[in-house]
Amino acid sequence: MTSSLFSSLPLSKAMLANLQALDYSEMTPIQEHSLPIILEGNDLIAQAKTGSGKTAAFGIGLLHSLDVGQFVTQALVICPTRELSDQVCNELRRLARAIPNTKITALCGGKPMGGQLASLERPPHIVVGTPGRLLKHLAKATLNLDYLKTLVLDEADRMLDMGFIDDIKSIIERTPEKRQTLLFSATYPEEIKHISSSVQHEPQDVRVETHHENNKIEQVFYEVEKDTRTDALFNVLGETQPNACVIFCNRKQQCDDVARQLSSRGIAAKALHGDLEQKDRDRVLSQFSNQSCNVLIATDVAARGLDIKELPLVINYELSHDPEVHVHRVGRTGRAGAKGKAISLFKTSEMPKVLAIENQSQQTLVIKSYRDIAGAQVYAVRPNKVTLEINGGRKDKLRAGDILGALTATKELSGDDIGKIDRFERLTYVAVNAKKAAVALNQLNNGKIKGRMFKARQVN
Repeated sequence: MTSSLFSSLPLSKAMLANLQALDYSEMTPIQEHSLPIILEGNDLIAQAKTGSGKTAAFGIGLLHSLDVGQFVTQALVICPTRELSDQVCNELRRLARAIPNTKITALCGGKPMGGQLASLERPPHIVVGTPGRLLKHLAKATLNLDYLKTLVLDEADRMLDMGFIDDIKSIIERTPEKRQTLLFSATYPEEIKHISSSVQHEPQDVRVETHHENNKIEQVFYEVEKDTRTDALFNVLGETQPNACVIFCNRKQQCDDVARQLSSRGIAAKALHGDLEQKDRDRVLSQFSNQSCNVLIATDVAARGLDIKELPLVINYELSHDPEVHVHRVGRTGRAGAKGKAISLFKTSEMPKVLAIENQSQQTLVIKSYRDIAGAQVYAVRPNKVTLEINGGRKDKLRAGDILGALTATKELSGDDIGKIDRFERLTYVAVNAKKAAVALNQLNNGKIKGRMFKARQVN
């Protein structure tokens, strides 16, 4: 019987101390079953639900075999989306605190090539990226994978859905034949087995229960009539009054339309989809995660990699065409032992989709009429924070502590007035008490951070 404690693994004292500092003591099921395999250097194909801790599983493994004295790229993580790449990068950097001088670089589309080229002049130890941008760097010979030890395919099923299979094969052709390959997938379609057989050597198979605990997530389906979907959405929000909510749409235009309709009623809502430029996507995600925006309307691709630990409500404005995708949408709520709620709107013609979801989730679904929520009170939740944008970031050597110190220097603002701080290459977003926003802006625009002047503005 294996132990669920990280201390039972053959990890360095520094890594164990860092895991303890990060409040990682007990392993999640996917970590408990996969880490011993990874640490032994074996190939792995693993299935686990969203939010299962798989990033830490492969992150701890690839960091364990890293030789920071060798300035060559030793690990590559391929992700389907920019959002997931950013999430993985952030987690790897947290885990790598135990290993000084570890260089981790993200190579994703939607970001300027110039900064990436500069970062690659001294090869990073770990690269995290999306297939298209990785191929561009390989074509330019700015990325060298000749010394790769570990290859990770993260959310491989999603990369299949997005048509990346040929790109992935082209990337793998540039890697050494002798390497460790770790494949993680939330679902297990036949194509995943084909990929595994072509790129892995005698992989060990780990599967963790993919169905979310039925008692943790309350699901309700509301049947709507023609042209009543938006009214039903407003009534759902009015009835539930969530302080945070993700609304899933199937199309980008639909996201924009729903965001406009919500905003017109004074609701702090933002759309997230693939047509947004990277800086706009970063801003929207920061606003939602720092609680200065209550409602996020997203497509499935854009929400991949979205990691909000406390999300009380998910709404499916339209049902997904794939019942497995529905399960993963719903799995955004009810995490870390918390209870969650998922509400789905559907037309009578979509009843076959509802039945498919019922079969997939293996539970009897609650189905009601939208009239059951007619006349609900108006959604009245408003964020108590606003987001300020500072025109400086990681490239300017700005740290979260520097910004916190600058904001609290005159003692007009306390630490309690400052919320989440998100640093990007050239921009930083900081959440502040809405009532103190003017004070915070004045402090930033008329004061200095690390002896330098930076411009700041409030983003809406």
